[in-house]
Amino acid sequence: MLSLGIDPGTAIVGYGLVRELPDGALQAVSYDVISTPAHTPLWERLETIYTSLTAVIQQFQPDRAGVEVLFFGKNVTTGINVAHARGVILLALHQAGLPITEYKPAEIKQSLTGYGNADKKQMQEMTRMMLNLDKIPRPDDAADALAVAITDIHSARFNAIGGWQ
Repeated sequence: MLSLGIDPGTAIVGYGLVRELPDGALQAVSYDVISTPAHTPLWERLETIYTSLTAVIQQFQPDRAGVEVLFFGKNVTTGINVAHARGVILLALHQAGLPITEYKPAEIKQSLTGYGNADKKQMQEMTRMMLNLDKIPRPDDAADALAVAITDIHSARFNAIGGWQ
C-alpha cells in the first residue's frame, strides 16, 4: 500500500509518500513541498498546486491519500485561503480516483506518538524513527505530510482489522 499524505497550505503544500512493506514496516518513498511565490494572485497559486500535485500523483501512483483537516487559528483570512488550497487538493485527489481520508491534527499526533497534544519536535522525531530515516525530514511541511501518510496507513490497517473498509 502506498499512501500520499498532504499538509495543505497556499504558500507551501507538503506532500509525503509512505509505503507499507509486506512485513508491515513503513518506508518513505518521496517527500517534498509545492511552493507558490508570495504576491502571486490566488488563482495562479491554486493552479500551481493543482498541476504540481497532479504530476506527483501521476509519477508515484499512490493507492490512497490522507489530508490534514484545516485548523483555524486567529487569522481567518489565511484560513480561508488555505481552504481554497484544500479544495484544489481534494479535487486533484478525487479526479485521480484515490480514496481520501481527512485527519485532524490531534488524530495525527495520537497516531504517531500516542498523545494528541504532542509537540512538533516529538512528531518529527517519531516520523524519523517510524520511517527509519537518518535525519528528521525537512522542510517541516514535508515532515508533516509524511506523518499524515503514516496516520493514513495506520487507519487503513485498523479499518481492515475491524472489517470497516
